[in-house]
Amino acid sequence: MKSKQPNILVVNDDGITAPGIKALMHAMKALGRVVVVAPDSPQSGMGHAITIGKPLRLDKIELYDGIETYRCSGTPVDCVKLAVNSVFKGQRHDLCVSGINHGLNNSINVLYSGTMSAAVEGAIESIPSIGFSLDDYTMQADFEPCIKFVKEIASQVLAQGLPIGTVLNVNFPQGAQIKGIKVCRQANAKWAEEFDERNDPHGRPYYWLTGVFQNNDNGEDTDVWALDHNYASVVPVQFDMTAHHAIPVLNSWKFNV
Repeated sequence: MKSKQPNILVVNDDGITAPGIKALMHAMKALGRVVVVAPDSPQSGMGHAITIGKPLRLDKIELYDGIETYRCSGTPVDCVKLAVNSVFKGQRHDLCVSGINHGLNNSINVLYSGTMSAAVEGAIESIPSIGFSLDDYTMQADFEPCIKFVKEIASQVLAQGLPIGTVLNVNFPQGAQIKGIKVCRQANAKWAEEFDERNDPHGRPYYWLTGVFQNNDNGEDTDVWALDHNYASVVPVQFDMTAHHAIPVLNSWKFNV
C-alpha cells in the first residue's frame, strides 16, 4: 500500500509490550505512517546479533489500535531485516526509530545496545535512523518529558536527512526538567566489570555480571557531561569502524614476509 505520509519503522530491544516502544510509536503517529516490528521478548544487550541457526517467526498481531504491528522471534537487528525484506517489500523507508530504551545507551554502551544496533541496521539499509534511550530502567519510567524532543529530532531527520552511514544516538536524563539538546561526542568511559560467583544447588559455579560505570573523560562536550547537566545528548555515530588515523601508522611498519 502506497502512502504520501512518511513510512516510519519503529523497533526496540525491550520487547513489543514495553512502555518505551508504546511512547515512541504514539509520538511517531503525529509524523507519518507507523509500522512496528519488535521482539516478542526482551533482547537487551544483544548488540548486533542476528539469528542464523534457527528459523524466525514474524506474526502480524492486533496489539495497538490503528498501528500495523508485527511480533518477531529474533533479535532487534532481525526485526529490521525482516521489516525491510518482508513487511515493506520494496516500499520506501523514510525513517527508522528504535526505543525508547529503558536505560541509557551513552558512551561505550552503544556497542552492546540492541536498541542502537537496530538503528545501525536501519542505516546499513540506507534508512535515516535514530536510537532513543532514557535514564530509567524501570517499567514505570515516565517518557512524557522526552516526547517533544523525540518529535523534534525525528522531524529534523525527516526534513534534513542524515549524512550517509550516520546514525543518531539520543539519550535523555531522567526527570521532567530537560534543559534542551546538546550535540556531543561519545565520552571515554567504560564499565569496571566484576563477576559475582555463586554455586547452584548441585555445587556448580555460575556467574552474575556486575560492575561500576567509570567516566575517564572530563570534557564538557560529551554525552556523559550533557546528561549529568540535564540535557538530552545527541551523538552522531557510524558503522564504518575503520580507524582511518591508524592507516598511516600501519603503513610505516615493515612486514618481513
